Amino acid sequence: MTERKSEGGGIEGMLRGLGDLVEKLGDLAEKGEELRRSGVVETTSAQGRQVKGVYGFTVKVGLGEEGESKPRVEPFGNIRRDEETGASVVQEVTEPMVDVFEEDTHVQVVAELPGIGENDVELELNGDVLSIQAAAGDKKYRKEVLLPRSFTPEGMEHKCRNGILEVKLQ
Repeated sequence: MTERKSEGGGIEGMLRGLGDLVEKLGDLAEKGEELRRSGVVETTSAQGRQVKGVYGFTVKVGLGEEGESKPRVEPFGNIRRDEETGASVVQEVTEPMVDVFEEDTHVQVVAELPGIGENDVELELNGDVLSIQAAAGDKKYRKEVLLPRSFTPEGMEHKCRNGILEVKLQ
């Protein structure tokens, strides 16, 4: 993970800089690789207090079914673009980085939730959507994960150790 401090362009400039990485998707499609990019910025909220913004994305190419090479961009962090104003804003809740693995007998979901323990996690399963919520102190996470198929809550097991949540769905 790469850390960056806010410079002249602020959050807007950094987000524009990430656009340059999109040009590399052609090379990634040929190689079937994964690219991760992230950063941390400190800024002042509308209320005048210091807040930490985390942004990042994962680009996955060639990791799907046979012959599939369409890139998938999956964002994470707590910086979002306001739909009405178009401005980037730092939100209180962070969207964690999540990976979904299809195994022969089950689907495994792995989420990175730094600072979170087993008792801090709430999971909700509705068909093919897994909702992850976690909070401990000032760390708050929320993510909805689209699963490859529907599951029932009875077939779900999870554990969280050192901020890594593993959910097994059968």
